[in-house]
Amino acid sequence: MKPTESELEILQILWHNGPLSVRSINDKINESREVGYTTTLKIMQLMNEKGLTTRDTSSRTHIYQANIDEQKTRGSLLSDFIDTAFRGSAQSLVLQALGSGNASQEELEEIKKLIDDLEHPKTEQP
Repeated sequence: MKPTESELEILQILWHNGPLSVRSINDKINESREVGYTTTLKIMQLMNEKGLTTRDTSSRTHIYQANIDEQKTRGSLLSDFIDTAFRGSAQSLVLQALGSGNASQEELEEIKKLIDDLEHPKTEQP
């Protein structure tokens, strides 16, 4: 199941911080924009129903944690985005991103290294 934008924001908080209460998640969201506690609570309840999170109810404060893998979710979202926005062409995505001029020299060096690693995979030593 593909998370909504608000759900993805919460998942990113959980992936980065680990299991948290609704209050803690709401506080993290409010560092960048104002969102009411009840709004966050409702989204968290819906996420739990969808299976995006799990909830520990053993104490008074319910603790939520992500129930889906970060890398798999990113991969799925990226694949959908490439299919929709770039007609399935990863090359077009990369050219668009690099053509925007926003990549730092360090990022460009990392991209070059990734390409080199893909072109020349290291063989495992026994």
